[in-house]
Amino acid sequence: MLVRRNLSALAVSASLLLGKRSSPSLNQTLLSFPQISPVYLVSHSIKTGSPRSLVGSLRFDHTMAAQSSKGSVHDFTVKDAKGNDVDLSIYKGKVLLIVNVASQCGLTNSNYTELSKLYEKYKDQGFEILAFPCNQFGGQEPGNNEEILEFACTRFKAEYPIFDKVDVNGENAAPIYKFLKASKGGALGGLLGDDIKWNFAKFLVDKEGHVVDRYAPTTSPFSIEKDIKKLLG
Repeated sequence: MLVRRNLSALAVSASLLLGKRSSPSLNQTLLSFPQISPVYLVSHSIKTGSPRSLVGSLRFDHTMAAQSSKGSVHDFTVKDAKGNDVDLSIYKGKVLLIVNVASQCGLTNSNYTELSKLYEKYKDQGFEILAFPCNQFGGQEPGNNEEILEFACTRFKAEYPIFDKVDVNGENAAPIYKFLKASKGGALGGLLGDDIKWNFAKFLVDKEGHVVDRYAPTTSPFSIEKDIKKLLG
C-alpha cells in the first residue's frame, strides 16, 4: 500500500509538470513529450531502476534546448524595415549588440544617443548594432517602419540597421528573440522569467554568433563598452 501511495503521488507530480510545460507564465524551456501516461513514466522509471529524478528527465537546460534547433544568431533570417530578408550569417566575424527599440519611451533619448556614439566608435573594428522596434511595452513604438526609420536616423543619426517591427514576447515573438531569451535567461538565470521586461533590453553576441551576455533595459549602453572591447579583441 505504501508503494502504491508513493507511486500515485509521483504520478500526480508528473501530471502537473507535463501539464505546465506549455504554460507561457512559466517562461521555462521544457522538452515536448507525446501524450504518455505519467503513471507509465513513473512505473517505468521504478522498474528500470533509473537513478535520475523524473523532473530531471523532463526539464532541459535553456541553452541546450535552444541549440537543438539553432546553434547561433547566424542561423536566422529576419526582415529589414523594407520587408526584405536578411540572413544574419552576413554578420559572422562581428560582435553584435541586439536591442529592442522604441521611439516614445523614457529610455529613448539616452539609449539612442549612446548607441549611436558606440556604433560610430567601434563600427570600423567589427562592431554592429541590430535594432528591432517593438510596440509591446506601453505602446511606445506605434509608428510604421518608415516613421521609425525617419525618427531614429534623423533625430539620432542612427547608421546601424533597424529591422522590421517585431514582438519579442509571447507566442508571436520573433524566432530570433525566442533564441536570444533561451540562450540567456532573465533575472537570476531565468527563475524570474526570461521575457523581455521593457524597451531597450540588450543582448551581446560574439563573433561566432553566440549570446554571451544580457543587459536590463535600464543598463546604459556606455556601461557595456568594456564588454564590447573585450569581444572585439
